[in-house]
Amino acid sequence: MKCMTEKRLFHVAVIGSGPGGYVAAIKASQFGKKVVLIEKGLLGGTCLNVGCIPTKTLISNAQVMHQVKQAADFGITTGVVSFDFAKMKQRKDGVVEKMRKGLEGLMHSNAITMLHGTAEFLSPTELKVKGQDNLIVAAEKIIIATGSEPLDIPAFPCDHRRVFNSTSILEMTDLPKILVVIGGGYIGCEFASLYAQFGVKVIVLEALPAILSLQGKVISEVMTQAFKKQGIEIRTNVFVEGIDHTSNGVSVRLKDQPFVLCDRVLVSIGRKIVSQELGCDKAGILTTDKKTIPVNEKMETNVPGIYAIGDVTGKVLLAHVASHQGIVAASQACGRESIMHYEAVPAVIFTMPEIATVGMTFEQAQEAGYTAKTGKFPFLALGKAVASMETDGFAEVVIDAKTGQILGATAVGHDASNLIAEMALAIANELTVDSLSETIHAHPTIAEAWLEAAFMATDTPIHFPPKMRKS
Repeated sequence: MKCMTEKRLFHVAVIGSGPGGYVAAIKASQFGKKVVLIEKGLLGGTCLNVGCIPTKTLISNAQVMHQVKQAADFGITTGVVSFDFAKMKQRKDGVVEKMRKGLEGLMHSNAITMLHGTAEFLSPTELKVKGQDNLIVAAEKIIIATGSEPLDIPAFPCDHRRVFNSTSILEMTDLPKILVVIGGGYIGCEFASLYAQFGVKVIVLEALPAILSLQGKVISEVMTQAFKKQGIEIRTNVFVEGIDHTSNGVSVRLKDQPFVLCDRVLVSIGRKIVSQELGCDKAGILTTDKKTIPVNEKMETNVPGIYAIGDVTGKVLLAHVASHQGIVAASQACGRESIMHYEAVPAVIFTMPEIATVGMTFEQAQEAGYTAKTGKFPFLALGKAVASMETDGFAEVVIDAKTGQILGATAVGHDASNLIAEMALAIANELTVDSLSETIHAHPTIAEAWLEAAFMATDTPIHFPPKMRKS
C-alpha cells in the first residue's frame, strides 16, 4: 500500500470513469497531457456496469423472444419455445465484463494512469485519494464526473431481495409472477416492457396523471396503448405510502386505494446526484440544494480550472450527453476552445416499441414562438416495415413553416434508436425540410420514413393519400 504522504503530479485529473469521465480522460490524453483517472468502483461507471449496457443486453434477449414468437407468421416452425433467465443474466454479465476489459485496454493504450479509491478535494488543485490507492494527486485541471445513483425513499427502502432498485434488479436470476414497478418514467417503463416479454405480470404505479409525462403527451399516449396491448397494467394518480413484506411476497400500500399484492417490487422514482464525498467546499466549488454542480457552457464550475460533466451537473442525465460534455471539458482544460450545445440531444426509451426523440416537440416549438408544423408518416405504409412485420410506429418531424428549418423529430417503432441519428445530425446543423426531402434515401428501408415525413410536412406526400382539396 502506498504511503498517504506520496504526491503525484498530473496535468489533468478526472474523478469518475463513467461515459463522461473516461471520454474526458482519453480526450485530454490525445492533447498530450499527463492524465489520471480516479474511480472508487468499477471502471465504466453506472452506464457500463449497472445501467445502459446491462439493461440493453437483457432487452436484446427480450427482442429475440419477441421475434421467435412471431416465427410462425414468417412460415418458420420452432416448436415449443422456452428460455433460461439465469443464462440470460450470465450473458449480460459476460457482455459487461468484455466491454470493461476493452475499456481497460483503452486506458492503457492512451497512457492514462488509473487510481482506485474515493477522491476528496484538499484545495482547488489537490485531491486526496483513499481506498485501494492512497496518495495525494496534484493537478493543473480537474474534471468532476461522479454521476448519480438510484434514489432510495425511506418509506419503502430496498432490501434487494424482494424490493429492488434499478441497480439491484439486474442481479435477479429468476422471474417473479407479479412485478410492481413504482414510477412510470423511462427507466421504470424500460423494465416493465422487458419483464412483460418474459411473461411476468407487470403493474406500473405512477403518481402523475400519465406515464412518461416528461416526454410529452404524444409519447405518453403511444406507450400507454402499447403497454395495454402487452398486458401491462398501468395505474396513474396513485400515491404509494409504503411496502409491507408478507409470508408469500410483498404488499404495496396505496393512499385511499386497496393494497397491491405482488412477488417483487422495482422502485424507480428518480436518481440522486453523487457529489457529497468530494469535499467541494474545500475547493470553493458551489453546489445546489440537490447537490448538483453548476457549470457554464464550457463545463467549467465557478472555480477556474475545475470542470464538471455528466449527471453531477444536473443538465441532461444521459450517457451520450456526458460523453460530449467530457470532450468539451477536456478540450477547454487543455486550452482548446469548445462550447456545449443542447439543441440536438437525442433521447431513446428502449421499450417495445422503441421511442426516440430529438429537438423540440410541436408544443415546445409553438411556445418558443415558431410557426410550427408537423409531418408524420406511419410505418404501416413502408415497404420494408411491412416485409419485416414491424408496422407499429411512425416518424414525425417538426418544422418552422416560415423557414423550413427542422426543429424536432420523433420516431416510434422498430429500430427507432438508430433512426433518430439522422435527425440529430439535421437539427445540429440547422438543416431545412427541403434538405431532408432532397436527400436520396435507400429503398426499401425504415429510414425512408424521414423522407416521407418531410413530404408530409410540406403537404406533398408521395406514398400517402393527399389531404382532401376543397372544391
